[in-house]
Amino acid sequence: MSGPTTLLGFDVGAKRIGVAVGNTLSNSARELGVLDVRAAGPDWERLDRWLKEWRPDLLVVGDPATLDGEDQPARQRARGFARSLAKRYGLPVQQVDERRSSVEAAQRFAAGRAAGARKRHQADQLDALAAAIILERWLAEPDSRRPTDADPTP
Repeated sequence: MSGPTTLLGFDVGAKRIGVAVGNTLSNSARELGVLDVRAAGPDWERLDRWLKEWRPDLLVVGDPATLDGEDQPARQRARGFARSLAKRYGLPVQQVDERRSSVEAAQRFAAGRAAGARKRHQADQLDALAAAIILERWLAEPDSRRPTDADPTP
């Protein structure tokens, strides 16, 4: 991809999906919020609004492989979500290793609380912070990027 690119990043969980926005111009990412996941799937209407607002060029989904790189139910859920994104929006979707992103998000959140920048009631935003970390990895580590089997681009 050439030129500034707007990205949406996702940290896929069983009950919530953290969402962040980033771009290649500033090489930065920030939290947007979380999507609730119900029996029928994620809150697509809210995601539709974010896509309309941010008009991303690429979607990045965290790949929760185990520490030894093996599959697990969370990884299958993330891959399924990546396929759904590609089908629904027709945008390129890539995955990036998200191992330890939740741990890093918790550490950043705790540091923010200690500095007075975060409040306890904002803990539900940990998933969005993990999504921002996923985008930061995508931006900082090009070798970690991998297209998904759902990527509609050649």
